[in-house]
Amino acid sequence: MSFKQWFTGDGFPFSQLFQGEPQSSPSREPRPVREKDPERKKKSIRAAIAIVVVALAVVLGSQSFYTINEQENAVVTTLGTPAAVDSPGLHFKIPFLQQVQKVDMTIKGFAIGYDLQSGESIPDESLMITSDYNFVNVDFFVEYQVTDPVKVLYASRQPEFILKTLAQSYIRDTIGLYPVDEVITTGKSQIQSEIKEKIMARMEKEDIGIQLVNLTIQDAEPPTEEVLAAFKEVETAKQNKETEVNTANKYRSEQLPLAEAEADRILQEAQGQKEARINEAQGQAARFLALYAEYAQNPLVTKRRMFYEAMEEILPGMKVVIQDDSGSTVNILPLDPLTE
Repeated sequence: MSFKQWFTGDGFPFSQLFQGEPQSSPSREPRPVREKDPERKKKSIRAAIAIVVVALAVVLGSQSFYTINEQENAVVTTLGTPAAVDSPGLHFKIPFLQQVQKVDMTIKGFAIGYDLQSGESIPDESLMITSDYNFVNVDFFVEYQVTDPVKVLYASRQPEFILKTLAQSYIRDTIGLYPVDEVITTGKSQIQSEIKEKIMARMEKEDIGIQLVNLTIQDAEPPTEEVLAAFKEVETAKQNKETEVNTANKYRSEQLPLAEAEADRILQEAQGQKEARINEAQGQAARFLALYAEYAQNPLVTKRRMFYEAMEEILPGMKVVIQDDSGSTVNILPLDPLTE
């Protein structure tokens, strides 16, 4: 037996080995060779080509069109050159040569100082220091919108992260300019507007395709319960102060008309006394002028009359005591015994 016969099994009784029966004859009939049908082969090739063409057409069709929604813009990149498409609807693109990226144009937002989903505080973002060296927890909510979809995709890698970083920087810088009581109570509106102006100016300078829409202080409170209690006491004191001021203003509004009326009365009395004094002075001056006119006509008679009138006014109230050398005294005046 040759090696070929052994390898192919010709001349070796395999049937006897597995079946246990003797083989009658070692010779085998040659197998007939079937010839392939050329027409069938052509049909198979045509079917395969048709399947490939249909699959390619489906792929090309799916890659040739894209849709833009109302609140979206698209950036079509043709061989590395991007262009924005803002009209909604169905659009055509060249397959494999143009790539389409859709950009959401609605207003979005993120939180600073707390987790937006769970609402839990994030101390690394919310804890800040004020101008009077006090600590305060301040939470913010930032709203932004895409203005240029091409720059959003290609001007920076993470535009939202850049906006959040800038917002945190300007928030801490601005909070550090205000005392803690204004941050917690009366200065929130001013702080919000100042931070918003700074961020908008910086975003315009950076020009990364997004702009700040709004920035709001969600909450501001001291970091500890003790400090919070102290601030509540401060607020209570401020309210008491306002109450006292209002009471004082009410008392002033009540007393001021009374005081004005009293002042008017005093002024009227003073005016009356003034006029009386003036009239009296004018009367005395007129009397003096009349006396002077009489004196000019009869000096001696006028002198005597004036002397007598003066003595009539003086003598009734006088007490005259005359003492001689011996020390005895004689009362001369008053002249009551004589007049009686």
